[in-house]
Amino acid sequence: MVSQHKHAEKNEYTGNDVDVLIIGAGLSGIGMACHLSKDCPDQRFVILERRKAMGGTWDLFRYPGIRSDSDMFSFGYGFRPWNELKVLADGPSIRNYIHETADAFGVTEHIRYGLKTTSADWSEKDQRWTVTVTHEDSGETETFTARFLVGCTGYYNYDKGYLPDFPGMDRFKGRCVHPQQWPEDLDYKNKKVVVIGSGATAVTLVPSMADETAHITMLQRSPSYIFSIPGHDKLSEVLDAVLPSDWVFGMARWRNIKLQRLIYKASKKYPNFMRKLLLSNVKRHVGDGVDMAHFSPSYMPWDERLCAVPDADLFKDLRDGKASVVTDHIETFTENGILLKSGRELEADIIITATGLNLQVLGGMQLSLNGEPLDVSEHMTYKGVLMEGVPNMAWVFGYTNASWTLKADIAAAYVCRLLNYLKENRLSVAIPRAECAQPQQDHSIMDALGSGYVQRASHLLPRQGQGHPWRVTNHYAYDAHMLLEEPVEDGFLAFSQ
Repeated sequence: MVSQHKHAEKNEYTGNDVDVLIIGAGLSGIGMACHLSKDCPDQRFVILERRKAMGGTWDLFRYPGIRSDSDMFSFGYGFRPWNELKVLADGPSIRNYIHETADAFGVTEHIRYGLKTTSADWSEKDQRWTVTVTHEDSGETETFTARFLVGCTGYYNYDKGYLPDFPGMDRFKGRCVHPQQWPEDLDYKNKKVVVIGSGATAVTLVPSMADETAHITMLQRSPSYIFSIPGHDKLSEVLDAVLPSDWVFGMARWRNIKLQRLIYKASKKYPNFMRKLLLSNVKRHVGDGVDMAHFSPSYMPWDERLCAVPDADLFKDLRDGKASVVTDHIETFTENGILLKSGRELEADIIITATGLNLQVLGGMQLSLNGEPLDVSEHMTYKGVLMEGVPNMAWVFGYTNASWTLKADIAAAYVCRLLNYLKENRLSVAIPRAECAQPQQDHSIMDALGSGYVQRASHLLPRQGQGHPWRVTNHYAYDAHMLLEEPVEDGFLAFSQ
C-alpha cells in the first residue's frame, strides 16, 4: 500500500480550480479519491462535504446497533480489503475503516467540510464545471471550477427521513424518534418501546435495545425476509492460522461475492424454493412460540432487499420474550401509544419511526448545461456511471442487490481509466451519446427493487435503455468486465479536444 506522505506530496492541492471535483466524503467519495490518488496521481482534486466529518451514512446514523447490512469482506474496498473477522461491522468500526483508508491514501487533506453543493453548471465555451456551494455555518457562497465532476452523494436525503402522516401523532405524550435524527440523550432503560418498521433499521434496533427496555415491540405493516448469518467468520479464523492473511481475506471476499450472486440468482430463478429456505431458517431459530405469519412476506425474495441479522440475535430475543412482533395497520396514535386497526392498543413510552428514507438525487444539487437546467430523470446512464448527453460528469452509485461498494469500487476505477484515456489522447471532453434507435424505457435505474422509498421517488431517477451500455445490470462480473476491460472508446462516447 502506498504511504500517506507519498500521496500527499504528489497530490495536495488547496485551490478552487481543480481537475476533478468530488461531491461527498462518504464511502463512495473516499473510494473515488483513493482511486484518483493511486491511478491518476497528476490529477488535482478536492472533495466537498456538507457535514463536518467524513463517513457519509456511517457518520450520520448513530442509533443503537447501527451496522452494515452486507458482509464486510465484500463491503470493504477492493484496494484495501477488510481484514477483521466480524462479518457485519458496527458503525464506529466502519467509520474508522473509512478514516484509515483516507489517511493511508493521502486524501484526507483534500476534503473541504461544511460546504453544501447547491448547483453545477457546465460551460461548453470554457469546458469546465462551475460548482456553487454554501457554507453551512455562515450562509456565504463560494464557487469551484473543475474539468470533471463526480457525484458521490448516495441516494437519500440526509436532512430528513421518510415519515408517513400517522393520524394523531400530536396526541402522543411520550417521545417520538426517527433513527436518522437519533438524540444522544434518549433514555430507554426500563421503558416500553415500539419500533415502527420491518426493514434493516428495525431489525437492528430491536435486539440492540431489548436488554435495557421493559419490552420492545416491532410493529410492521407487512413482513420482510429476515435471515441469520454468523457474526464471526470462523472459517477465515482457522485459515488465518495457517495461511497468509492477505490470502485468507482475499478468499473470504471472493467467496462472499460469489455467494451473494448465487443467492440473488437463485431467488429470481427459483423464488418458491428460496422462500421456503429463508422461512425455514427463521422457524429453526424462533421455535413454535412465534407466529410465522410475521416473517412470511407477500412478495418473493429479492423483490425487496433481504435483511440479515448476526447470530440470530433478533430471533433469540423474540423466543425469550424480550421482544415481540406485531403485524397490523395503525389506526391512530393515542396519548399512551398506538391504536391498531384490529382494535388492539400498544402502550409505549417511546415510539421509534423506522419508516425509511427520502430518496434524493445528487444530494439535491441542481445541474445545468450552459445555463439551461438539466433534469436527470429524462436521461439514461451510460454503464451506470456517466450520464447520457452530459459532458465530463460521473456519479458513483453502488449496488442495491449486493454490497454497495462492489459497484462503487469499479465505477471509480472506470472514471480513472477515462481520465487517463483523455490525457493520453490529448482530449478534454467525453460525452455519452445514445443511438437514435435506442429507446428509453419507463424504468429507473433502481426499479429492480420494490422497496417503498424507491417506488415513491422512481420518477426522480435517471432512466434505463433496453440494451448495453444503457441498461443497469446489477451483475458484478458483467459490470467488472464492462468497466475495467472493455475499451474506453466503444462508439458510444463522443470526444473533443
